[in-house]
Amino acid sequence: MELQYRDVAKLIDHALLKPTLTDGELEAGCAMARDYDVASVCILPHALKRCAELLAGSSVQPSTTIGFPHGGHTMRSKVAEAEQALLDGGTELDMVVNVGKVLSLDYAYVKAEVAAVLQLTRDAGRKLKVIFENCYLQREHKLALCELCSELEVDWVKTSTGFGPSGATREDLELMLDNTPPHVQVKASGGIRELGQVLELRELGVSRIGSSSTQAILDAWRARLQAPGA
Repeated sequence: MELQYRDVAKLIDHALLKPTLTDGELEAGCAMARDYDVASVCILPHALKRCAELLAGSSVQPSTTIGFPHGGHTMRSKVAEAEQALLDGGTELDMVVNVGKVLSLDYAYVKAEVAAVLQLTRDAGRKLKVIFENCYLQREHKLALCELCSELEVDWVKTSTGFGPSGATREDLELMLDNTPPHVQVKASGGIRELGQVLELRELGVSRIGSSSTQAILDAWRARLQAPGA
């Protein structure tokens, strides 16, 4: 079956996460996301309420980050962030694990932290993505995170924040896809700027892609669909 516009547009979480985001950029970014009918807008926490208002009535989900970008917040802080995000209309939360605790092999702490945020999210009927920040981790750490996220049945495991020294790699995505059950989906984020990357990742089995280059990617996709012989 030939791919349709939505098959690609609904893969993309449009990232509005730069620390210098202005109110004007917030408004313009959400308007673009509505026009292009993407999966979600992932926005800085303080702007989530306005984002949810701007996306109301569309199929684009308002989402935000928890413990972003370094994951070193206290467990209580992450829970409080999640509570506020849900109150502000967030339907999907992207939570960064405590990388230091992962590297310390304190998986009981990491699991408790993810479980606490997941419980809040589930009680609200919303979804949780767990960000590994793979650039700091070894294979053993990634496998352990896949195992605990699979046991907890989070909605997505995610490669990166986009603020580390590297982003999504094919090797990491294959590892994550191979070590999670089908109901735990995989999101690629970090360094994804071109249509060819998006199509390759979709073929690999990735169900969400975080990017700030959404408009360029989808303009290229529309041009391809409209090309003679397409």
